[in-house]
Amino acid sequence: MTYGVQVMADSAGVLPDFEIEALVASGAIRSTLALEPGQVQPASLDLRLAEDAYRLRASFLPGKDRAVADLLQDPGIRLHRIDLTEKGAVLETGCVYLVPLQESLRLPAGLAARANPKSSTGRIDVFTRLVTNRGKAFDEVPTAYSGPLYLEVSPRTFPIMVRPGDRLAQLRFKRKKPETLKEKVVSIDLEPPTGQPAGYRAKPHSGVVDLRGIGAHEVSQFWEPVYPKNGRIVLNPEEFYILVSRETVKVAPDEAAEMAPIAPELGEFRAHYAGFFDPGFGMNKDGSRAVLEVRSRDVPFILEHGQPVAKLIYEPMSARPKALYGGQGSNYQGQGLKLSKHFGS
Repeated sequence: MTYGVQVMADSAGVLPDFEIEALVASGAIRSTLALEPGQVQPASLDLRLAEDAYRLRASFLPGKDRAVADLLQDPGIRLHRIDLTEKGAVLETGCVYLVPLQESLRLPAGLAARANPKSSTGRIDVFTRLVTNRGKAFDEVPTAYSGPLYLEVSPRTFPIMVRPGDRLAQLRFKRKKPETLKEKVVSIDLEPPTGQPAGYRAKPHSGVVDLRGIGAHEVSQFWEPVYPKNGRIVLNPEEFYILVSRETVKVAPDEAAEMAPIAPELGEFRAHYAGFFDPGFGMNKDGSRAVLEVRSRDVPFILEHGQPVAKLIYEPMSARPKALYGGQGSNYQGQGLKLSKHFGS
């Protein structure tokens, strides 16, 4: 098979790895540094932090006819600049930062993109949103967009150590949204094996999570296990939980999926942060379950075993990717209840 412009011009759906590589080769995706191994995923592109971060007074959207760089000169928006190049920098909880990304875009007409936090980002309760020039919505890159990319970063529970090149978010490219989408509702598993936790609750006032410290953080210093009683737990307001779906999740090689909220009247809580599932996820022999990042809003909320908490929306790929999720090793293929890759035993 020849991967190139003809495939890209004719096929609709989510773009696979080889089409993303073709966008890089054509200059539609640009970067201040060459892409790194593993940065192109089966159906997405990892985005890398550049050398600066800006502490903001509050989150913002540029809106029509305004460039982000111009707004960062406004003292009513920008508080100060942080240099990430020396030994990195700690981004504190409760603060909002905007970080220029190494990647920029010059998309052709008919091609749009959408961003999402990476799985490991969501599992440490770091809230991220993509911002573009003239952007009227977070995480959305309109068709034919040309310009830089920025990432809003707001650690919610743990301070994080970041450096240039760190990857907190990913971008998925789409051509022609399909008329119909397949959906699957997932529910919560609160009946673990005897003696095993059903999830973890983040400890407040813990240490710094170093994004490059893979397996280097002790679980007990950051998390406490959650044990249900009679298949039920109570979510405390504004506390962060890692739970797991009751069902296994499979994403076929010709599909990509994204986790989305179900109807808000079913519960006042958020059940996901990082939502992309690549082609091949869960295609291992015993399947994989979806790990859920859960936060209750405003009031305590009772969560019961089997309660619906989120849904998966499946979209067709424009073509099958060269590599499937888990084919070259993965932190989360075959997962059950699992914390982010930053935590060891």
